[in-house]
Amino acid sequence: MSAAEAALRLLWDRQATVAVAESLTGGLVAAELASVPGASRAFRGSVTAYATELKHELLDVDAGLLAARGAVDPEVARQMAQGVRRRLRADWGLATTGVAGPDPQDGQPVGTVFVAVAGPDRSEVRELLLAGDRSVIRGGSAEAVLELLTAELRRSTVASPGAEPAP
Repeated sequence: MSAAEAALRLLWDRQATVAVAESLTGGLVAAELASVPGASRAFRGSVTAYATELKHELLDVDAGLLAARGAVDPEVARQMAQGVRRRLRADWGLATTGVAGPDPQDGQPVGTVFVAVAGPDRSEVRELLLAGDRSVIRGGSAEAVLELLTAELRRSTVASPGAEPAP
């Protein structure tokens, strides 16, 4: 079973929904979710905010944070996940931001990635240090955020959909 299917099965069991905010993965996470038959029962949609200013304009990431730290930052990932959750009215929000290469970005080396999940009761961010070419880094990031969602769904004690966004 794929990471996307595992996450969707848990969402279906809870009658919960998910939305995705992507930067370096450029739509890979959304594509993985949409490839699973029946995904529309839980997958609300996605925002691919590749440009830094779109993270602020579309996902409500703090402009001062982006100016101070750049887009490759754990708090940016958290705010992206929270923002897409709010904007797309989902129970869960996912986010990916990082450096797929070939060049470093925002003072971060190639392979530095932050993935985040925002749920009804909390948000969680993970740092990844991935090796390989752009394809490997992007694919690994998509897989990691879906695995993080699965772990957070299993951990969460909030069963009812539509809860207020986590702080």
